[in-house]
Amino acid sequence: LQVFDDEGKDVTPRPLFHSDPNAVVPRQGKLLASSAHFGATGSGSSTSISNASTTESIVDETVEPGSRRDTTVSLSDVQGRQEGIEEELTKEDLDRSVDIYLTETETIWILDMPSVAVSVESEDAGRIQERNRIYADICKNRPGNDRFVEKMMQTINGAAKNKEVQCDQIIMEDKGTTVTSWDLYNSFNVLEIKPTSKAEGSGATAGRSSKPHTTKEHDQTASVSSDRGSTSSSTMISESSVLARNHEEEEYHSEVILTSEKFQQDLFFMERILMENIFQPKLAAYRQFPVLTDPDVTSDTSGTVAAMEEAKEKEHGKEKNDKEEQKGAFIDPSILSDVNKILEEIVPPRLEQLWSYTCDLTNGHSVSSMAWSKVNPDLLAVGYGAFDFKEQKKGLACCWSLKNPMWPERVFRCEHGVTALDFSMASPSLLAVGMYNGSVAIYNVRSCNDAALLDSSESSNKHTGPVWQLRWVEQDRSATGDSKTERLICISADGRITEWLVQKRLDCTDLMKIKRTESEKKKLPEEKERKSEALISQQAAGMCFDFHPKDTNFYLAGTEEGHIHKCSCSSREQFLKTYRGHKGPVYKVAWNPFSTDMFLSCSADWSIILWHQDSQTPLLTFSSTTAVVHDIMWSPKSAFIFAAAKESGVEIWDLSVSILDPVISYFASPREKFTAVLFATNTDCLLVGDSKGEVGVFELQNLAATNSNKVQLTR
Repeated sequence: LQVFDDEGKDVTPRPLFHSDPNAVVPRQGKLLASSAHFGATGSGSSTSISNASTTESIVDETVEPGSRRDTTVSLSDVQGRQEGIEEELTKEDLDRSVDIYLTETETIWILDMPSVAVSVESEDAGRIQERNRIYADICKNRPGNDRFVEKMMQTINGAAKNKEVQCDQIIMEDKGTTVTSWDLYNSFNVLEIKPTSKAEGSGATAGRSSKPHTTKEHDQTASVSSDRGSTSSSTMISESSVLARNHEEEEYHSEVILTSEKFQQDLFFMERILMENIFQPKLAAYRQFPVLTDPDVTSDTSGTVAAMEEAKEKEHGKEKNDKEEQKGAFIDPSILSDVNKILEEIVPPRLEQLWSYTCDLTNGHSVSSMAWSKVNPDLLAVGYGAFDFKEQKKGLACCWSLKNPMWPERVFRCEHGVTALDFSMASPSLLAVGMYNGSVAIYNVRSCNDAALLDSSESSNKHTGPVWQLRWVEQDRSATGDSKTERLICISADGRITEWLVQKRLDCTDLMKIKRTESEKKKLPEEKERKSEALISQQAAGMCFDFHPKDTNFYLAGTEEGHIHKCSCSSREQFLKTYRGHKGPVYKVAWNPFSTDMFLSCSADWSIILWHQDSQTPLLTFSSTTAVVHDIMWSPKSAFIFAAAKESGVEIWDLSVSILDPVISYFASPREKFTAVLFATNTDCLLVGDSKGEVGVFELQNLAATNSNKVQLTR
């Protein structure tokens, strides 16, 4: 049989395999034998016979063994039949066209998985919906049905999957307890137990039986439900015990998490980040850095920041103009001073409060003293106590950091009010604290323990009055002056100036006993009879002291009498000089750090006096208001500027501008009094402590320090 296309080309398929007639045909199945035999021949009739035989063989193969008919045909019969068919074909048969029809055989299903979903448009949709409705009704009526019985069955476990994750080490704990089956049942159904009557007991039991239980547990459940009325008290007792036990375990785990070191460290870093975000404009102004603006801040905050930036720009412009003017070679210095005065008149100096160091612990305590760390300019120590004897209570010594203005880094609780404190220079982590009862303690600020490292309670020579001031002082011990040792010096109301030895325990030796001195005022004749009257105490109460900035062998000591004594560490009996000018107790004396021949003193007589060490007569007296002056301090950047803390406010004096009035006056609120002042060492800021326990941080704006470091006094 030949097949031609439309163009007359022969496209008859050629067999791919030609069997060898001499080869022995192996025995095989009827399906494969018939297909192989008739596939080898290329006639059309053989093709139709092949289709028929193939269908017949497939049917024979799929018939069950019991009904299979005997269709065994030998190879010789098939070959004889084929030869007979070929002999009967004539030439006309060969020339006649034959139509061949290819049909698809029946589909053989290897794997048949019927679907669980049926289309709503199919013929079986109504029947399946009716069956689902009947099943839903059965499930709805199952609780309370006597025909329902709980049984257990084993389900097929899903295929396991391995998944790797990385996590922290899991801490395992072994715990054991003894419980009964009743405790297990009550704890499992603690939320479902409600007070019901005996008639409702069976229904409640059936409703709870939908929970997966074993047969034994189901029997126990039924018995509990049937006897519920008689065992209600025991059930409630066991329930309360289980709840209490669970509550205690939750509290224990919560406490373990909150007190863990890792959690505390994470909170510490988070607190640092929040404080930096909240106080960023204030800290930038304190450090004299440009203030970063946030586009999401409110209008009030943006207005404040804009005002601060404008003030900064004015200040920088002023400094730039001063530098450009100083660069001119032919400009008279007097002209520069006149320009500075004009600028100061245009923009007067003022104090701008940035923030306050305060918290709940310090409320109600008066700030008695402040001191900066010698190595960390951001660490501030503040002592809290009371100056009045009737208002005494427990004191505090807190270490504040610029990184957290809202809570102190260290809190040391003292049994008595803190009156003085200071950081060590040789060992910067040591903080010496003086108290109202005369005791001295040393704390280690690196340790989180608030217990004192050393205490003077065991010293037999300790002070009997309040320690009003203490200070670490470096002194030359060798003849060449190469080596320096640090000593702790204290002055007390018992009239003694002591040097403390820091060893295994604190012990002191007297550096000076302050004796009372007679006044130089001439007595009237009628007062001669009182000459023989004895004094209550031969020693005057010491209030303050300050060592000379260059020669630490000399120091000044202020007394309650109003006198200032110049003393030497080499002489313990005699004063070198006595300066008389105050009418009340001297609260503070301070050497000028630049002009070391000058010193200031303040007193309860409302006055501040400038002295020269070679003259026992006051050079200048400053008294702007009628208020007690508690503290004074020279500026670390100028020899002319000093600050004074009065009860009514804070004053900044600039002697190069005026000796009559302060350049800045900041008044306190009616219910507070300023008690201490302290200049920042590395910025133009001032710290002010008050009687409410707050330490305000103020920025000195438009206050230019003079270039000269020597005080020029005119006659």
